[in-house]
Amino acid sequence: MLEKRRGRQVPELTARVVAAAFPKGTLAVWLRDALGEVFSDELFAEAFPADGRPAISPGALAAVSVLQYADNLSDRQAAEAVRARMDWKYLLGLELTDPGFDHSVLSDFRARLAEHGLEEKIFEAVLEAAAARGLLRPRGRQRTDSTKVLADVRLLNRMEFVGEVLRTALEALAAAHPSWLEEVLAGQEERWLRRYGERIDSWHGDLPGADREQWLRQVGEDGFFLLEKIEDAKAPAWLPLIPALAALRRCWDEQYLRDEHGVQAREGAQLPPGAQRMASPHDPQARYGVKRGQGWVGYTLHVTETCEADAPRLITDVATGTAADGDDSAALPGIHQRLERRGLLPAEHLLDSGYVTAANLVEAAGTRGVVLIGPARPITAAAADGRFTHEDFRIDDQARTAVCPGGQTSISWVPAHSARGVPVIQVRFAAAGCRACPLRQRCTTADNPQWGRTLTLRHPRQRAALQQRRHEQDTPAWRHRYRPRAGIEATIHQLTSRTGLRRSRYHGLQRTHLGHCLAAAAVNLIRIHAWEHGIQPDPTRRTHLSRLLGRCA
Repeated sequence: MLEKRRGRQVPELTARVVAAAFPKGTLAVWLRDALGEVFSDELFAEAFPADGRPAISPGALAAVSVLQYADNLSDRQAAEAVRARMDWKYLLGLELTDPGFDHSVLSDFRARLAEHGLEEKIFEAVLEAAAARGLLRPRGRQRTDSTKVLADVRLLNRMEFVGEVLRTALEALAAAHPSWLEEVLAGQEERWLRRYGERIDSWHGDLPGADREQWLRQVGEDGFFLLEKIEDAKAPAWLPLIPALAALRRCWDEQYLRDEHGVQAREGAQLPPGAQRMASPHDPQARYGVKRGQGWVGYTLHVTETCEADAPRLITDVATGTAADGDDSAALPGIHQRLERRGLLPAEHLLDSGYVTAANLVEAAGTRGVVLIGPARPITAAAADGRFTHEDFRIDDQARTAVCPGGQTSISWVPAHSARGVPVIQVRFAAAGCRACPLRQRCTTADNPQWGRTLTLRHPRQRAALQQRRHEQDTPAWRHRYRPRAGIEATIHQLTSRTGLRRSRYHGLQRTHLGHCLAAAAVNLIRIHAWEHGIQPDPTRRTHLSRLLGRCA
């Protein structure tokens, strides 16, 4: 078994055959020879009991998991590689005749990591190995960008969705307590089997498109019937704890109304926002998100990497959120906190405008000494229409007043919080002065003449930081300083194309994040290996036309 061989010397025959077959080495051979046991068993000790049957070496499983992502292999393919590939046997210190292990061991290993909160252990072990080789330096320059990650679920229309949620709940009950379910559905077996016996999709025989309301109402009634039986005092108390039944309760709260008129599907404003609604019964944490006009169901990945000219570009942090977390700026404090804990906090952090807010500019520089290099978002659309913006008002923070372009002075200055909980200042002008002002059309779009102009201001330091950034980002020197940020796109491409990260392999936010950490660890090892062997990254592909016009320009 692997646990008996982990940490021992490579068998002589394995070493001789691998040296003859791979004279230039491979990633697995280099990982053993150059880095040694990066993933020691002690890193994962808390996930395994001290007694019981010996387990397969967790350090070996960690190495296999990283190589699995480096070659974009499934669990079965990775287990087959342990049996069939000599360089993998060399890495693990196995005899050439060793049969390896069953592929299900990899799934169990990931489950243990997720259960004990060790999702980032493997990724951080690679970072420590890179730092020991002098390839990571604190207080350098790093860059961050985000990308979408699709959940490993089908996209369902509303009729399919509610039907699948109920079918999944029935499947879970049939496995967990079949006798109880059989008693509840006594006399109705044929109807329930015809409707929910198979996967619900657009070709389902009992899913008529012309009778959408009737179908939704019938499924809603069936769901409420099942929920009432589950919540009945005579039912086993543990039934509501089954995840599929908890998903059924949540879905019905979101999708249906029940009153004296019966069951009705929610419509329009009665439905919760799309970003808050469950999108699939098989991955209840996946959410619908929209960015730059593109929508998807799944998660968002934030990737941070170094960008020094004299060192390999290594990923230093991966952050996973739901697709509903559309505001990238909310992820930045957590990124800095993790980088600080790892001793990898940068001096300059290159970002796009989604991360650059007034609060982040002040917080990063004041608390952690990190200078954010990224463009601030445009003020508002008002400037393009010739209307007044905040910069057209004379604001006196000491006197707690503001003077509008028409010469009116504000009548109130009240500290408040925005809808996202950000501290702001609400400034209000007298309605009488605004009503008679000849500049009203350029100042406010309020239709009611009884309302005066209001301003929502950031605190002085944040306001000054944002104004400074908007002024300096148009200078050639600042644009030259910001130019290296574009290189993060190549890293996202490598993650999605080589490791298959565009679609999550697992269900749930925690396990999806574990997959992202394994993919980042794999890319880091690939890059360290290439750097130490003098392998240059492929240049950006260019079309014949771009080469021709580039020479003529």
